[in-house]
Amino acid sequence: MGLFNRQQTEPVVKAAAASGNSGRTQVDSYVTFFQGPQRQRYMAVPTVSRARDLIAGIIGCTPLIMYKETWDPEERETYEVREQPRSWLNRLDPGLPNSTLMSWLFDDIFFTQRGFLFITERYSDGFPKNFTRLPSAMVSTLDQQGPVYFAPSKQIEFNGLPIDARDVVQFIGPIQGLLTTSPNAVLTSLRLEQARLRNASVASPTGWLRQVGGEPMSEEELQSLGQSFENARLTNSVAVLNEFVTYTESNTDPSKQLLVEASEYQALEIARLANIPPYLVGVNTGSMNYQSSTQARQDLYLFAAKLYMDCIAETLSGNNVLPQGTYVRFDTEEYLKDYNMTHDEGDSEDSSDARNLAEIVQKIYLGVDKVITSEEARIILNEAGADLIPNKQITPQGVTPNA
Repeated sequence: MGLFNRQQTEPVVKAAAASGNSGRTQVDSYVTFFQGPQRQRYMAVPTVSRARDLIAGIIGCTPLIMYKETWDPEERETYEVREQPRSWLNRLDPGLPNSTLMSWLFDDIFFTQRGFLFITERYSDGFPKNFTRLPSAMVSTLDQQGPVYFAPSKQIEFNGLPIDARDVVQFIGPIQGLLTTSPNAVLTSLRLEQARLRNASVASPTGWLRQVGGEPMSEEELQSLGQSFENARLTNSVAVLNEFVTYTESNTDPSKQLLVEASEYQALEIARLANIPPYLVGVNTGSMNYQSSTQARQDLYLFAAKLYMDCIAETLSGNNVLPQGTYVRFDTEEYLKDYNMTHDEGDSEDSSDARNLAEIVQKIYLGVDKVITSEEARIILNEAGADLIPNKQITPQGVTPNA
């Protein structure tokens, strides 16, 4: 009878499934979230912080658009057709604006080469509806140890607990993370900053007093003389000395004490490391004679941000996020537009005149390959003078012949 009275047990598969996604309980435990101590040290370098913030500013503030591609057999070209956006296009995380979430998602990819979004809710068709970001410093992958990552992981742990990889959208950066690319360059910058801090806390002598005659003064008398002279210097603009004491002014160079030249070179090294044009982080390389704001925006986008923006957009266009044939990209046209700061956007005639003026100045002064704004064109003309253009005068429409 014992054979028929044997007690049934629960299948072990359910328990395994539950324990295999136990990390899900940690995704909203923000009290345990952190970005990692190594990243914090890197952000203490001003050039790293500036480069990160510039790129994050583009990615966080550029909106996303959703579209499909259609083929025109006559023109033999592919055209974009805007698609009705899903709710997450403007707000991936209901609790955060996209400007914040996208900036920190880029931060993860920038420093560690990887970013992670956890799917918190799905539509009825099974595709994601809402996401939340998982700090990459808290994510470990058992099948890829790094520091270079080649593909999405299938064995993920978050905060030490396993999490289902099917619920995680993984962003694999196109270049190696900054934390593992060149740690010696960042360490040199940190030690240089420490040396500058030590030198800044030491007051440089502005000069010294020297007795040249009379009875030699004792140590106490010399200290008293120096102290009285210092007190008088702080409250008066004229110093009075007798014939036995002279004052010699110090020739100490504060820029050498603060290691300015070494700091400039190290900032250039970090700009190279972060793949950002040096002049955008305040480093003077001597090769940029004239830079317009439009050209600066283009350089920042092309050389620094585009790789990361394409990585994020192409990952969000994957079949695990959107149906086949639906894509997402950043609307960069608005960011790269040449705004006319001296006219209203609605005044198309003024805007056209300003563009004509800018184009004429480009050809005359800077060459056809130089892009400038209308305001910068006016500044150049004002500085150069209209008389440099024979038989012509400056008008709101540009440079025209005199009557």
